[in-house]
Amino acid sequence: MPHAVAWVPAPSSVPAVWLPFSFLMSSPSPESQLSTAEIARRAKSNLAFALACLPRERKRDMTSFYAFCRVADDIAESATLSELEKETELAHWKKCVLSAEAPGHPVLDEVVDLPGKYGFPRAWLAEIIDGVASDITTLRYETYQDLLGYCYKVASVVGLCSVHIFGHSQAATREHAIQLGYALQLTNIIRDVGEDARDYGRIYLPLEDLRRYGVTEREILTGWHSPRFVQLMDFQYSRARGFYREAARLLPVEDSDNLLASRMMGQIYSEILEKLRTARYPVFEKRMKLHPARKALILAQYLWKGWQANQRAIDRL
Repeated sequence: MPHAVAWVPAPSSVPAVWLPFSFLMSSPSPESQLSTAEIARRAKSNLAFALACLPRERKRDMTSFYAFCRVADDIAESATLSELEKETELAHWKKCVLSAEAPGHPVLDEVVDLPGKYGFPRAWLAEIIDGVASDITTLRYETYQDLLGYCYKVASVVGLCSVHIFGHSQAATREHAIQLGYALQLTNIIRDVGEDARDYGRIYLPLEDLRRYGVTEREILTGWHSPRFVQLMDFQYSRARGFYREAARLLPVEDSDNLLASRMMGQIYSEILEKLRTARYPVFEKRMKLHPARKALILAQYLWKGWQANQRAIDRL
């Protein structure tokens, strides 16, 4: 599924690495004690890639936050747990983050301290859990507003937490995070239409949009790539592109150096979106991504920007 991932996109093709709290507590083995760094390494996501340009402490804390989102998402998508078990597991996680309880879990123990350290509400972590939990039973979104409500929880709230960990001084940066979250999540949804339909029977595209362009649910579920489908996807593209533009407009210059990781994520996903549009959305055939050489070049560019930002900070001392 295309989640979390604004910042922490958690698509269905990412290998599941979560282990339930009950298993971790009752069966302590090397595999059950995966560190947050190991979770990030195994996931091989674009966000884990982007964290390379962060200072050491913030990188460590963002890795912990990433692992929290990654594992919560994997619980919701587990093929081995029942709906009740998933809901029970995520309810326990929600209780822990709201109460600041460190239960001896390698992921939760690290993430419960982040709200106090960086000054953001614990309720944001609970909202993220609520967002991923909705995937347990929700397979359709009737309206665009319904979809945006979901995107806010699994992407924009992730962005709000992230900019606090990155560090920011301007209120506009929080609105930037919200808009970028929408942009990244809509890009994920466009990219993963085929995967979500095939693997989960799930359609994130608003049903009102399908009707508007004469595309049926069956056509999505069976992977029918028609001219009507392309028009539908062009419409979704325009929405996502609009959020990228708004996020760029809202980014304050004063905070731009601190947000190198999110700017890098924005560039990677913006380029994926453009590749999808240029190729006319081959989402039933493959999962679009950037060539490793292109991603390496982007990383090099942002590492250089990070070095420049560090020099500017030294000069201000």
